[in-house]
Amino acid sequence: MAYRLLLVDDEPLILKGLKFSLEQDGYETESAYDGEEAVKKFEAGEFDLILLDVMLPKLSGIEVCQRIRSISDVPIIMLTAKGDDMDKILGLEYGADDYMTKPFNILEVKARIKAILRRVSKAAPPKQENTDEIASGGLVLNTRNISVTLDGENVNLTTKEFDILRLLMESPGKVFSRENLLETIWGVEYMGDLRAVDVHINRLRNKIEKDTNKPEYIMTKWKAGYYFAEHQ
Repeated sequence: MAYRLLLVDDEPLILKGLKFSLEQDGYETESAYDGEEAVKKFEAGEFDLILLDVMLPKLSGIEVCQRIRSISDVPIIMLTAKGDDMDKILGLEYGADDYMTKPFNILEVKARIKAILRRVSKAAPPKQENTDEIASGGLVLNTRNISVTLDGENVNLTTKEFDILRLLMESPGKVFSRENLLETIWGVEYMGDLRAVDVHINRLRNKIEKDTNKPEYIMTKWKAGYYFAEHQ
């Protein structure tokens, strides 16, 4: 069954080019020309990935990303015509999985899409007896239900945030470099920025740490990477 992509951009020529090229590769596509239309089409259909422009009429790409992320973990690649790093980082902070700056090469767009879809579609590891839960302090991660609780309260994580937390919790005390995390979580084909790791770690800390300035769970090893602190 073909992957379905939602393409969102207010420039008809860009949408036309993306649509033609991606459909040549076997993808099914749906187009939206403004933020409101994008949200409506997403809510009315099922999509495997979204290409989302930052600068849109009616609702900005950041607003669209926020609304979609509040109800879905569908992968989102932000497109921006600006060279300003803040747009890119804001996109990641609000739940985007990746970003690309215009003008872009269609071959790179396809490579990014392929890498993300491959990662998302990987089969979950086989279930093992008595290993559904990983608990540390008040934090409990359930690998069967794909859920996380903190002191008994549910914590809503995106797929990538869950994957990062699971990787760290499965090896407490082990330091993972940003490169390690990119390769493991994003996939070896990922061509994005190392800062994507920092953004996702910060977002994860905001959800599970009582004080992000004094983290109890996800620790930083200076110039080395991140690790999960061992708890009783």
